Amino acid sequence: MARVLIVGAGLTGSLCAALLRKEAPRPVHLAVWDEAGDSGVSSGGRNREKEAGACGRPTPGGGRMTTARSPYNPQSTVDLGAQYITCTPHYAKQHQSFYDDLLALGILKPLTSPIEGMVMKEGDCNFVAPQGVSSIIKHYLKESGADVYFRHCVTQINLRNDKWEVSKETGPPELFDIVVLTMPVPQILQLQGDIANLISKCQRQQLESVSYSSRYALGLFYEAGTKIDVPWAGQYITSNPCIRFISIDNKKRNIESSEIGPSLVVHTTVPFGVTHLEYSTEDVQELIFQNLEGILPGLPRPVATKCRKWRHSQVTNAAINSYGQLTLHLKPFLVCGGDAFTQSNFDGCITSARCVLEALKNHV
Repeated sequence: MARVLIVGAGLTGSLCAALLRKEAPRPVHLAVWDEAGDSGVSSGGRNREKEAGACGRPTPGGGRMTTARSPYNPQSTVDLGAQYITCTPHYAKQHQSFYDDLLALGILKPLTSPIEGMVMKEGDCNFVAPQGVSSIIKHYLKESGADVYFRHCVTQINLRNDKWEVSKETGPPELFDIVVLTMPVPQILQLQGDIANLISKCQRQQLESVSYSSRYALGLFYEAGTKIDVPWAGQYITSNPCIRFISIDNKKRNIESSEIGPSLVVHTTVPFGVTHLEYSTEDVQELIFQNLEGILPGLPRPVATKCRKWRHSQVTNAAINSYGQLTLHLKPFLVCGGDAFTQSNFDGCITSARCVLEALKNHV
């Protein structure tokens, strides 16, 4: 039985694992490693930063499909990454089975709450995840039956007797027949060992052509009974240098309860994120608060906060000529996937996962 390692427990990685379990021509042993501290839902706290994509830090898994919860009430949550999923008519047909499954299970439901400033194109459908976007990742990881390991930060990949020897920050290295890399491309380029020499000049140019935007997300949790009196569930902001989007997250999902306090998430603009990328969390959080007060005067102070730095937020330039995946080595097989090889949205990740699966089928 081939041993397959998928590095990265985001949407592409978890979906690759689920598709491999379902569609591989013969049984495989699946392992998913993620540098994160848990499976996509993390507790908030005062002035605690978790940065995506930095080995050795306790980041929550799920890639950019991350949901944070209040330390005082786990039912109070905010999506710190993807806010809602937009499906175009093209992908509604092409990826119908994926949407149908998630809707039938209640993991997704139509977005009915008002989002001010949202650009709607004819035929588009928008969906939210009632339990937070990380529930999508958890669903696919569960479907995959894979052995999922968190706090596994890959540092080296070496060739050993026609297998891949994969080293992590702690513990002994392990051998695999096939490796799938779905983490952000800059992390792939940082890997040590034989992989650094096996990547051809052309492949390196393809990987180096990928670029990302950067931003911060700030989740705010309030006591039960707190009123945030606005007519919308989400709003795009066009006139503020710091803040681009605000969501009353429980309202976005049509979850309003007297027992659960409201939760709010703020996404910064990309220029603000880039300018303040190396600032302390406390300073960034205070700047966001100051700007938020100008947009929502009199907003009460939250009981807990969760600040997230997205160093690799959305792909602004995908890898050139990659067509959903990039095969770096054939025997043994090593392939890269993720939205860096398609487009930076839900359907882009599905497309990449399917392309990775097609590339893998001849090698398992």
